[in-house]
Amino acid sequence: MFDRRRFLIRGSGALMGVAAGGLFWRAQAQENVARNLMTPAAQEAIDAGLAFLAQRQNVDGSFGTGQHAGNVAITSLAGLAFMAGGHQPGRGRYGANVTSAVRNILALEDQGQPGYLRNPRNSFHGPMYGHGFAALFLAEAHGMVNDQALRDRLRGTLKRSTDLIINTQNREGGWRYQPQKHDADLSVTICQIMALRAARNAGISVPKTVADNCIKYVKSCQDIHGPNPSGGFRYQPFGGPPGFARTAAGLVALYSAGVYEGQEIDKGLQYLNRFKPGAGGGGGIFGNPEVQMHYYYGHYYAAQAMWIAGGNYWQQWYPAIRDELLRARQPDGSWYNNQICPHYCTAMALIILQIPNNYLPILQR
Repeated sequence: MFDRRRFLIRGSGALMGVAAGGLFWRAQAQENVARNLMTPAAQEAIDAGLAFLAQRQNVDGSFGTGQHAGNVAITSLAGLAFMAGGHQPGRGRYGANVTSAVRNILALEDQGQPGYLRNPRNSFHGPMYGHGFAALFLAEAHGMVNDQALRDRLRGTLKRSTDLIINTQNREGGWRYQPQKHDADLSVTICQIMALRAARNAGISVPKTVADNCIKYVKSCQDIHGPNPSGGFRYQPFGGPPGFARTAAGLVALYSAGVYEGQEIDKGLQYLNRFKPGAGGGGGIFGNPEVQMHYYYGHYYAAQAMWIAGGNYWQQWYPAIRDELLRARQPDGSWYNNQICPHYCTAMALIILQIPNNYLPILQR
């Protein structure tokens, strides 16, 4: 599991000399922590879950079932789930599955609106959600594709999809369901800023003003002022009460935009920690209605928020969500609790469980 990471670290040591020695030992310490967190039971569940997805990939390379068949967000999340296990395009047991998913996303670029990644058959609600996840997936796969023609095509599409996000940011600094400069909400905004961060990591130019304006919008959604602020994040600046999934998304949005400390982060983490699986009031997969409403979506971002926060936040959160997900497995190796479809739930669960691998570039500290 850790051979690829060890190889990369040692390669860095050879190139950077003594300075990399500290990097190597710090990374080894992280590797030891990751090994302790990735229990045999968790690895068995991961192996079964990846096999479940691989066996059910649609012939066109997409994922999703029922009305969500071919959904670009679900296809992209499934691709990320494979990559979180170290399977790269064309390499690893599921490398072919990743390549097929990449080709599927590239084929869905809207020719009438260059860079717009969507499947017209199931973009009936919030197509910018799917676009954000798809752009993130392409950015994470960027640089890992061996085929020159495919790599060039991917980079071109990634550049156009990134430009589309940049050009549709509204005056408040956020994004909404459609690629238009109208209103905004936090749940769509997190998808776009995370994709932009990944694209920037891949060498695509993203103006700093885009991140700065996004930070202002995300902070405006936080309940941090007034007599009794909770520290949680709302759907919109004046759109309802703070909640679990919204706070997880808000924290990761700030991280993606380059904000790693400050009262917004501290208060947000304190609020989010109320929902730790198994903790008082947090409930399980069928517990607290606030958690249950967007269970996989919320925990996808919550686990990332705690991973980036590190320390006790991560050390306490990951075992809790790991064990809860292991209890929620289906007999066929999938996850599903009537949210979206089994492919979606399984991909989200697998990404969460595999965070300690530290394979996805967007999550590498």
